[in-house]
Amino acid sequence: MNTQRPLLKTLAVAAAGLLSLAAHAQGHAPHWGYGGHGGPAQWAELDPAFETCAKGTSQSPINISKTEKTELPTLDFQYGATAPTIVNNGHTVQVNLPAGNTLRIGDRNFELLQFHFHTPSEEQVHGKRTAMVAHFVHKNAEGALGVVGVLLQKGKRNAAFEPVFAHLPRAGEQITVDQMKLELADMLPASKGYYAFAGSLTTPPCSEGVNWMVLKTPVQVSQKQIDSFRQLFRFNARPVQPLRNRVIQESI
Repeated sequence: MNTQRPLLKTLAVAAAGLLSLAAHAQGHAPHWGYGGHGGPAQWAELDPAFETCAKGTSQSPINISKTEKTELPTLDFQYGATAPTIVNNGHTVQVNLPAGNTLRIGDRNFELLQFHFHTPSEEQVHGKRTAMVAHFVHKNAEGALGVVGVLLQKGKRNAAFEPVFAHLPRAGEQITVDQMKLELADMLPASKGYYAFAGSLTTPPCSEGVNWMVLKTPVQVSQKQIDSFRQLFRFNARPVQPLRNRVIQESI
């Protein structure tokens, strides 16, 4: 069995979906959200471009339960200090990053594009969610997306994330902060063990072909930090999707 195949498969379709999502964010798509009219159950009905949200066979997020332990490649994060642009796109707070921060998986390099938040965590582990999750979105030279999920649980104040939580923009705002530097590596847990599976974008157009890696060890954020995000987005998590015949791999 090729244990690296789900991670290293090169698929450009998800990148195309991300570009489509960016175009929609500029005002060219119908309204969608997380409850009531336009909620997740109706996403596929809002636009033909969203049909994968209903017809896809490897949708995200999922409940991580039964796993297959294997020797997955190490996640080699080459993250440094960087100046972000923070955007409230009406669905989440997204932190856009300049080039230069990379993730190496086996023999493939992925460039970090942005990270954003959901509350509660979209991923479940044995049926349980954490208070939030940060999704770190990467793309390689062939156009394949690799998303790393960092589960955020209630605990101590998180100094690495604090510059973002202290400057959360209002809906439609895009901000930069003079002399703000994010220490991206400090946002990750010390242990880099992870779950790996094939999935999709968790927002319309729900494009598939995304390599998902959810770190097994959560990091802590304070209740105040959680509350600051929930003042903007009380709930922005898609329900878990059917696993179907997918295998969830777990690093040893």
